Amino acid sequence: MNTSEVIIQYLAAAGIRHIFGYPGDPSVEFLEAARREGMRFVLGSREGTAGLMAEAYGQLTGRPGVCLSTLGPGSTNLVNAVANAYLDRVPMLAISGQIERKREPYFTHQVVDHNRLFSPISKWTTAVQPNTVGTIMRKALRIATAERPGPVHITTAGDVVGAEATDCEVSLPPMRAARTPQLFSTGAAESDPVKRIKSARRPVILAGISAVWSGATAALVRLAETIGAPVVVSPMSKGVMPEDHPLYAGTLDMACNKFVWDFLKGADLLLAVGFDAVELIKPWPLAMPIIHIDTVPNTDQIYQADLEIVGDIADILEAIAAACGSLERWSAAEVAAHRGKLTELYYAGRVAGRLNPTDVVDVLRGAMPRDTVVSTDVGSHKMLIGQGWTSYSPRALLMTNGLSSMGFSLPAAIAAKLVHPEKPVVCFVGDGGLAMVQAELRVASSLKLDPVVVVFCDNSLNRIELKQMARQYPSWGTVIEPTDISMLARSMGCDGVAVDSIKGLESALTGGRAKDRPLVIGARIDPAQYAAQF
Repeated sequence: MNTSEVIIQYLAAAGIRHIFGYPGDPSVEFLEAARREGMRFVLGSREGTAGLMAEAYGQLTGRPGVCLSTLGPGSTNLVNAVANAYLDRVPMLAISGQIERKREPYFTHQVVDHNRLFSPISKWTTAVQPNTVGTIMRKALRIATAERPGPVHITTAGDVVGAEATDCEVSLPPMRAARTPQLFSTGAAESDPVKRIKSARRPVILAGISAVWSGATAALVRLAETIGAPVVVSPMSKGVMPEDHPLYAGTLDMACNKFVWDFLKGADLLLAVGFDAVELIKPWPLAMPIIHIDTVPNTDQIYQADLEIVGDIADILEAIAAACGSLERWSAAEVAAHRGKLTELYYAGRVAGRLNPTDVVDVLRGAMPRDTVVSTDVGSHKMLIGQGWTSYSPRALLMTNGLSSMGFSLPAAIAAKLVHPEKPVVCFVGDGGLAMVQAELRVASSLKLDPVVVVFCDNSLNRIELKQMARQYPSWGTVIEPTDISMLARSMGCDGVAVDSIKGLESALTGGRAKDRPLVIGARIDPAQYAAQF
């Protein structure tokens, strides 16, 4: 095998069947190896959006998403997506071409130092050689999937990709952990977690993205039911606690964030279950005792926990539930009252007779099946969707909340439809986010994919405009000229419609739609609700 064939064989052995990218001269041998293996290559409109597709692939499958770029501007265009995966804790293999090795030390045209470029935003950066490719791939897969997951960047020189490989044995590393729990304690207080939980009168669970990666939903539900503790979730872990469960208590740092934080402040013990502080927007405000339960120690120290249990999250939760027995700390009526007030606050600021942002969320949730996969972009609409979209299982709502890069949701929806062709997919995006990646509509239609793309049209960068308004500044530098979404959609091979009412939105969804291309809905919303919420 040549070097490219070894790389492709490793990807296939790891269960990876999709590659997203924008190739160049150093990619030719790699593309041919992928074609012969029966891989699916998805040609994005640019390297950055292809990288975001790869990130979403990782979120959906738990396997590393693979993205490909050429040298020079191809690799620099890939940076944002790699950084996104790094702070969103998503496994990724980012592969960039480079000129041949003999010229790289001195040549300048289109040559950038990949190690210096990607080291700050990757878990590891390296270059493959014919005599190291097998070892490099084993290490890359191991590092990308190890806790916390993240991207690895691999450079493939032009004279390496087609060279005969001498390190060509395909042997995967272990990629699932069988962990023995470790307990860390400061010794300043009771170090028995069961005694602590039993003595608490108002325990609350805060669940995060590591609980999703650990497949801990069933154990989380069992623990919550056993000790009678409500569960608040972080945005990227929505669905890890089914949101129709009576003990689900809301999503952190989205709409109504002060109300949710005040609820957490009322706890006398917090169980931080797989919670990663990378999702926090503001400083940690809580002062109650915390038990940190995760696959990694609490090295961030953004919140203080004098007791840590590190290991397999599901096993730890099961063991605690078994040892605690039934405690019934919170009544169903208490949690229901909290959720009722949360719902009331969520709808604050609605303008009668207009199409409000929450109306868009409600209409889509009511029209789409329970197992719909949703992607949301960054902006004011994300804050409402993060709280208001009902998620019933993990990995069903895709968002970026670590780096939080605009332009994520449309590439993510494309990846979701490729991974789950049998499921309906909805993409929520603002008019600003769509402007960054609108060429991907043509990619989706060329692939004959049929996501529903809903564009919140308010002609502004609303999150920044609200901050200008708060300081009594005019909207300056934040206004987006309106786009004819229907015309844009048609030019990209999609169906398009503009709506400005609940009835119009409902008609657009129930009127029958093609199964071989996206439906793009330009929803002309009244942004007044954003001002009331944020």
